[in-house]
Amino acid sequence: MSSLASRANPLFNSLPHFLTWRALGFRTICSGRLGFAPSDPDPPLAGTKVLETFKEEFEIGSRLITLETGKIARFANGSVVLGMEGTKVLATVTAAKGDSVRDFLPLTVMASVLSSDGKQDPDVMAANATSVALMLSDIPWGGPIGVIRIGRICGQFIVNPTMDELSLSDLNLVYACTKDKTLMIDVQAREILEKDLEAGLRLAHPEAVKYLEPQIRLAARAGKNKKDYKLSMVSEKTLEEVRNLAETQIESVFTDSSYGKFERGEALDNITQDVRRKLEEDCDEESLNVLPKAIDTVRKQVVRRRIISEGFRVDGRRLDEVRPLYCEAGNLPLLHGSSLFSRGDTQVLCAVTLGGPGDAQRMESLVGPPTKRFMLHYSFPPFSINEVGKRVGLNRREVGHGTLAEKALLAVLPPEDDFPYTVRVNSEVMASDGSTSMATVCGGSMALMDAGIPLQEHVAGVSVGLVSEVDPSTGEIKDYRILTDILGLEDHLGDMDFKIAGTRNGVTAIQLDIKPAGIPLDIICECLEHARKGRHQILDHMEREISAPRTQDDRNRPRIATLKFSNDVLRQLIGPLGAVKTKIEEETGARLSVSDGTLTIIAKNQIVMEKAQEKIDFMVGREIEIGGVYKGIVTSIKEYGAFIEFNGGQQGLLHISELSHEPVSKVSDVVSVGQQLSLMCIGRDVRGNIKLSLKATLLQPGQSKTNNVAEGPVPAMNETPKVWASVESVSNEQDEVKPMAELLVNRRVVSSTSSSPALLIRSVEECDEEEKSAGLSEDSNITSKTSQASKRNRKSKTNLPKNDDSHSPFPSSVIFSHTEDSLNNNEAEVEAPISAKNLKLGTKVTAKIYQIRRHGLVLDLGGGVRAMYRFETNGKRDFELGNELRVKCTSFSSKGVPIMSLVDAY
Repeated sequence: MSSLASRANPLFNSLPHFLTWRALGFRTICSGRLGFAPSDPDPPLAGTKVLETFKEEFEIGSRLITLETGKIARFANGSVVLGMEGTKVLATVTAAKGDSVRDFLPLTVMASVLSSDGKQDPDVMAANATSVALMLSDIPWGGPIGVIRIGRICGQFIVNPTMDELSLSDLNLVYACTKDKTLMIDVQAREILEKDLEAGLRLAHPEAVKYLEPQIRLAARAGKNKKDYKLSMVSEKTLEEVRNLAETQIESVFTDSSYGKFERGEALDNITQDVRRKLEEDCDEESLNVLPKAIDTVRKQVVRRRIISEGFRVDGRRLDEVRPLYCEAGNLPLLHGSSLFSRGDTQVLCAVTLGGPGDAQRMESLVGPPTKRFMLHYSFPPFSINEVGKRVGLNRREVGHGTLAEKALLAVLPPEDDFPYTVRVNSEVMASDGSTSMATVCGGSMALMDAGIPLQEHVAGVSVGLVSEVDPSTGEIKDYRILTDILGLEDHLGDMDFKIAGTRNGVTAIQLDIKPAGIPLDIICECLEHARKGRHQILDHMEREISAPRTQDDRNRPRIATLKFSNDVLRQLIGPLGAVKTKIEEETGARLSVSDGTLTIIAKNQIVMEKAQEKIDFMVGREIEIGGVYKGIVTSIKEYGAFIEFNGGQQGLLHISELSHEPVSKVSDVVSVGQQLSLMCIGRDVRGNIKLSLKATLLQPGQSKTNNVAEGPVPAMNETPKVWASVESVSNEQDEVKPMAELLVNRRVVSSTSSSPALLIRSVEECDEEEKSAGLSEDSNITSKTSQASKRNRKSKTNLPKNDDSHSPFPSSVIFSHTEDSLNNNEAEVEAPISAKNLKLGTKVTAKIYQIRRHGLVLDLGGGVRAMYRFETNGKRDFELGNELRVKCTSFSSKGVPIMSLVDAY
């Protein structure tokens, strides 16, 4: 430093030491300002650059937060590093230079994650760091602002939750505000009640305000002086002139509710052209330059004044009225799921595609899961607003709208353990006149149900607007009106676009956009009730169109099946470099996806699905179960019977006595080698040998065809099927969120003929070998050791749940069918503890109401056993949690869940 100063000015060499900067305790700061150097007895080494840094530390939500500036990115107008534990975020702000007059401020914000410990999502940190950087810069703005994240676990709110805590939370609330007004709200929730959401908002505001004072202190120490920027403004003289020329005509357009979107726009454009011609005649260049802005200001004043004073909107609706609705599900029958949703002139077409686990989107974010199994893509083509343009990829608006709709629907999807499929929703905006993101939520919900995905509740969304009257002297709102289901014009001319989506049970997603510099939180909370009422109106229409997931009975509908195999079998199915898997896909037309011991088959219809399953069965075999009917080929004939080979090389014995209902003297008289037969596995003998029967699949003399045994495999009984249920709170006390699969008893009740475990068929060689070793005659029972090579493990799940009762979320099919007399004869009183063994048809027991569902009750029978009671038509609905009911077991569902009826009147 001294040598540089000497070369620049020789007079520095003649100054006494006591007059130099260093001797006086001063040093040069990088920004050009001067400051006192710390009293350090050890001066820095020659050539060392000294960086002056400023730091603030404070605590929010039991976590230490640091703000540091002066060390990094010093050329930016403002820069700061915000740290929370091991995560650090750099925010920089820059503004365009020059003295030209503009109607906007060219501003760029850049936020970079310098380090991440994986505990915190850096998005909220980046927002707060940007506020600090603007405070430190010379850019004028109305800050500071504070941003906070709130979670909720077991009913307790958490400030600044970690990623692990968010995974357990039923609320992810991001809230931004100034000292006394709300700026932004973003919510993802699991059907949270409006009153609970309001409590979270009122907690978030004071916590976010804690960010403000440290920013002010840091800016006072290290901030720059704010620059003056000249903004282009419409003069009062020009505004008054345009108002006199156009206000009356604009008012006549906005008071005529017969105008549609484009008719209204055309009429307003004609008014603008008339005003332009008048100004050109008067040679008023100043007014011509700002004519579009002046006309827009007059339009805004006319619309807002009419809403405030008269309570009517431009299309003639009341303030709380939803536009006319049109809903259609399954309009594209060849797709997995589809829907068409229209609200007013806004129209959205949604399509659902199902895929295997391997189709999940891979994520490269710093925090969160590495894959995403549910994707919603929102597209806004130019033709939706009658414009010419090219579709060149997603823009920021499309990404934001799609993300909001995705969060709204994600809350009601079944858990991944019960629903391992990848789901993609495509939303194409066909026509736009406001709130297309909320229309996407409605259309997406119907399309998901049309695809057979078991959503417990529909999700609908509605956008709420605000028109306020502000005191010009104080800036405070002195009067306002809340608008339900806003038009595009009301969004443009109003103060707020408050998008709220949810079910009848509560809110699932929120996004708040505002135009003024903040809105009081009391008004925001008041809007929640308006949105709830509007949402319920929309849900009524959606439920009339489709109220339950569709069944997959149509053979032309796409199919998905999930099969469980051992790792050895999966490696066999994949083959070297995936050659076997590719061959199966080419020969059958199906797609195979392998993940974590699971093989997922995706087929465009039932015929393709059967081809793929037969191909796989041929390669790896299948698990044979008692009561199941299977196709096999006769491989050899003995005097005592015939050996049958199934796909995969498995074999079983068809004894001569099971060939026909009539006596058979010779096996070859009935069957021949190479013949294909449909046989039933009827059990095993005392020595454990498998027995097959042909006569069990044939008609007895005089028997009608309706009693014939249905051909086809019986679903595997050794795995409890899972119910795809939504994640929801089960009580007002915020019990731990559980899916329906955990609420219902994990058991299956089957008839005695199928209660034995699944059996594997033995080969001919094994039977012959053990027969010889035992010294038995050819017509004796056959015993053998089970072949280890044939013990292939296969468990299958249903591809999509079937619900024949369109008004009930519970399965309606039952395994047993008994008359009332037989049921009464089997009635028995069972005292606690109840168990799966002593619960039979007709059993009476006292049960407690464990959960109240929309169409029925989940009952706790004690001993860990749960049962169902369906509401009868026009039945009572005044049940309460914990009430005891006297019930009787009347049947079992296809999932093995006991179905009860009331014994005594409640």
